[in-house]
Amino acid sequence: MIALKIWILFLGYAVPMVVSPGPGNTVLATAGGRFGVTGTLPFWFGFEMANLVLSGVYGAGLGKVLQGHSQIEIVLKWAGIAYLLYLAWGFFRPASGSEKDGERRSRLRVKDGFLAVMLNPKIHSMILVMFSQFLDPAKSLPTQIVQLSAAFLIVCVVCHFPWIYGGQLILRRFRSARAMRVQGWVFGTSMILVAGYVALT
Repeated sequence: MIALKIWILFLGYAVPMVVSPGPGNTVLATAGGRFGVTGTLPFWFGFEMANLVLSGVYGAGLGKVLQGHSQIEIVLKWAGIAYLLYLAWGFFRPASGSEKDGERRSRLRVKDGFLAVMLNPKIHSMILVMFSQFLDPAKSLPTQIVQLSAAFLIVCVVCHFPWIYGGQLILRRFRSARAMRVQGWVFGTSMILVAGYVALT
């Protein structure tokens, strides 16, 4: 069992890291603004499932193997940038047919959420650091990995919801055809700016 003081330290690390602005939260807020909380559920589910998968992978020790290979982080970074630009293109793409048909085609799916996390070097680093700091080699590793992974998933769900809901609250009231076109340009531009930020950091 993980000691209470470790849980306090874990929350002090995980909450600020997960809730702070970054590429992942920007995409979640954008999805919430475009599709609402309900329409974002598939993307959000994929997003959190990827966090859980990465927790299992890094917790099981893959992080130690990858630490000596900085080129993997570079590949992830540029793949993530390419994926953000792909998402931007989806927001810019003019809808043919009805507005509802166009929105349905551009809706983010489970695989989009999963890829958004898997191609985000910040999330890889955050989870790697989490396990390197809070795993106690003197105690049962599988039990700690399960506990930390479950706690991290809970922190992610709780901290990501305000971003999605905030995007919906601010932007979903603007639903005219013109407002939707403007939103598409704003969201697409946001994705390009996030990609630029990732490229320069």
